[in-house]
Amino acid sequence: MTTKQVWTNYSQDLKRFIISKVKDTTIAEDILQDTFIKIHTKLHTLKDITKLKSWCFTVARNSILDYWKSTNQTFEVANFEAETEILENTHTEQDCLRGILKHLPKKYRDPLFLSDIKGLKQQEVAHQLKQSLPTTKSQIQRARKLIAQGFMDCCGFVMNEKGNLVGEIQEKEDCKVCN
Repeated sequence: MTTKQVWTNYSQDLKRFIISKVKDTTIAEDILQDTFIKIHTKLHTLKDITKLKSWCFTVARNSILDYWKSTNQTFEVANFEAETEILENTHTEQDCLRGILKHLPKKYRDPLFLSDIKGLKQQEVAHQLKQSLPTTKSQIQRARKLIAQGFMDCCGFVMNEKGNLVGEIQEKEDCKVCN
């Protein structure tokens, strides 16, 4: 499939999705353009064309996050988690991640969110949460390990010799976290 075909099929859905998150049409159009630049340059890396739509929405979500990080804007995780449903009934990594994050204890979820999503330095996270830097670093590392363990428990991922998660998402009915 070409970028033009992706644009024809999904640009309006992606634009509505982006507008629902940033609430500004001009900014949404900029983010949409950025999204399609990324889609154009990475389309050849998509291995399973049946996951094209969910992949495009993932690229759009990442573009929105990049925008928020670059403008230092805050946003509510709950609002981002309640994103519009993709019309396809596919089970993605995001489904599993959402389920894993939902079950993550708050003391790990908050520092991870501030550090890895909002983009704050760990020292800033410690200051904002009114705790020591070593405690904050420990909580962030523990949260990352719990997420990795969640993917191993949920969908049967394994850790390779380099310490990276590898595997494929199971069908939703086989998933222990999302089901």
